[in-house]
Amino acid sequence: MLELPEVVLALSEHDFGTVFRIARQEAHISYSKIAAECGIKPERVGTLARGQGRVESYEKIGAIADALRVPGHLIGLAPRPWENTADAEPGRRAVLQTAGVIGLAATLSNLTPAPVNGRVGTSTVARLRERTARLRHLDDLLGGGDTYRVYVGEYQDTKRILRSESYSNDVRRDLLELLAEQAQQAGWAAFDSGREHEASTLYRESRSAAEEANAEHVARNALAFLAYQAVSGDPRAAAAIAAHSCDAITERTPATVRALLWERAAYAHAVAGDLDATERALSAAHTALSAEDATHPQPHWSAWVDQAELDIMAGRCWTELRRPLRAVPLLVRGLKGFEDAHARDKALYSTWLAEAYATAGEVEEAAAVTVRAADLADGVASVRPRRRIRQVVSTLALGHPAVPAVAELVERTA
Repeated sequence: MLELPEVVLALSEHDFGTVFRIARQEAHISYSKIAAECGIKPERVGTLARGQGRVESYEKIGAIADALRVPGHLIGLAPRPWENTADAEPGRRAVLQTAGVIGLAATLSNLTPAPVNGRVGTSTVARLRERTARLRHLDDLLGGGDTYRVYVGEYQDTKRILRSESYSNDVRRDLLELLAEQAQQAGWAAFDSGREHEASTLYRESRSAAEEANAEHVARNALAFLAYQAVSGDPRAAAAIAAHSCDAITERTPATVRALLWERAAYAHAVAGDLDATERALSAAHTALSAEDATHPQPHWSAWVDQAELDIMAGRCWTELRRPLRAVPLLVRGLKGFEDAHARDKALYSTWLAEAYATAGEVEEAAAVTVRAADLADGVASVRPRRRIRQVVSTLALGHPAVPAVAELVERTA
């Protein structure tokens, strides 16, 4: 993972040689690729990366910031024209992914955890909670193979504080709730990287810590995670767990938490083939997001749930239920909001779009979408899109072996 202080210092001092070196190390981007994106000669990029020379021209600094998607305020410039747009080109996904991580690193500069020795107060918990919320954004750009150790480290640090330091009963409850949230974050990264046993263990530990802290919403989310993980093995059992996670939803449950629990229940019901339960759960999720309290501050671990997310999940549900005419428009609309820097999720969700096209008899379109998903998933540290891509390729190859687009797809993904 990135050495955060090094990145922060490099950006603040316009040390783009260090930024280039990190881009190559973290995303395996060649200096020639960086040069092409930034409008610099390849040999100049290599020279800068070796610590020789500086970029002094503000015109060139702006060009580099635009190419690497480094927000202007991080390097002393005004906001760049692209900062409120989503115009990433497919071929730039790796560069933008690295740039996103660099930008995140800069926002974490003042959140590096300080050693805790002695009595822990509310200010320490608040600092740890803010750091956990910021680190969660790594999952937007990186797969679980890259984030697992970071998230587990945060979780273990909080466990050490609970075990070794002194605090009041109220602070202990807050630390337990934070521990539960961190266990879910680490469990998600474990699941995403193929560490199934570690994931289920972390989810169960999360539920235990949340219940001890009387953090009912967090405990229910741990159940929802367990259900999501169980879907591929035992859909009916997963649906029962997911339904249980929704049992304790009340008006006091934050809107995005309600939506998150209901949408995961919908997906479990869809995989289990229960159309009525799926429709009820999706309706409840949409109702939650349109409620008045959806405009109020939401927990950081559920605040990402929005209409685009519900479109994607509904499209996945209708795909599982073999209703492609419902699935395709929702998936197309939801995927429009994803930049290629979010390669894992865009690749993963695209596989349901491909499956829906195949169900509708649009085999060539299904193959084209799958090729695109495979390109996006290449190099991403996540097992989930690759598993789904293999599943879709196998289905297409079995059902339509004579279609040229399918044959090309099979060769491309072999």
